Amino acid sequence: MKILVTGAAGFIGSHLCEKLLQDPSNEVIGLDAFVQKSPTPVLVREYNLRYLLPHARFTFINQDLLHVPWSEILPGVDVVYHLAGMPGVRSSWGEDFKTYVTNNIEATQRLLEGCRTYPVSKIVYASTSSVYGEKTNQVNEASTTVPLSPYGVTKLTGEQLCKVYATKDDLPIVILRFFTVYGPRQRPDMAFHRFIQHIRQNKPIPIHGDGLQTRDFTFVGDCVEAIAATAHASNIIGETINIGGKERASVLDCIAILEELFDRKIDRQFLGKASGEPRHTWADISKAQSLLGYQPKTNLRTGLQAEIMDLSQTPYL
Repeated sequence: MKILVTGAAGFIGSHLCEKLLQDPSNEVIGLDAFVQKSPTPVLVREYNLRYLLPHARFTFINQDLLHVPWSEILPGVDVVYHLAGMPGVRSSWGEDFKTYVTNNIEATQRLLEGCRTYPVSKIVYASTSSVYGEKTNQVNEASTTVPLSPYGVTKLTGEQLCKVYATKDDLPIVILRFFTVYGPRQRPDMAFHRFIQHIRQNKPIPIHGDGLQTRDFTFVGDCVEAIAATAHASNIIGETINIGGKERASVLDCIAILEELFDRKIDRQFLGKASGEPRHTWADISKAQSLLGYQPKTNLRTGLQAEIMDLSQTPYL
């Protein structure tokens, strides 16, 4: 199977490429633009590719989705995983919104145009729990979508574009909504990465709000199992599927686990509430279990331990 992964040098994208290459019948093309305004520095993304670049069945293309010549890439491709985009809720306000429009909306539309011209068997669009907005209970895929941030708006717009092309051109779309993915190679702007770095530097952990906000934390290894399963899953075209984790916890719960893992008391620095972030997220993953055979295995303690180990071995930190 020939597979294209956009955003291949990113946190989830690099893990996904490695997972796909475990199948000797797969050939993977990784595409990444190394967008300068991304919260993941170029040095980090280059490091994420260290196991992929030498692989015989992996081809890397450093190019912007807005300018890539689809006639040279898409013919012969079976599955497209569209993970490329500008992440981050807090940085999506103000002037930087233009970057989100370009990378999350315009780039998605151009990819869909390419797949319209050079048909593939599946297009998997990586979306986010941010499209749901503020919800108090467990959410399934039929829940209303009311994003709280410009980032969430651009990802929901990407979903809508996918549906428009699916309706008009019969594109084989599958939408996955990720819930707070963490683990090795997590982006530097994400909470656990920042928490661990502050602890290592003996600095207080910055907490937005009261720390009682909860998240459905999804370990990256579990997440890519679900993504990879879409390649062979039947009867999923046109579906939107939540990908959540094994364990839901509050920020203060997570800090308590970090205190155990580091075997010391951690200072906290409470800040104002962050704009655009829901107080709670909680995924109903029954559809993923049914359609993808998905079953998250990694608990929070084990996942945090893996992220700590990864950061302790990262040479640029």
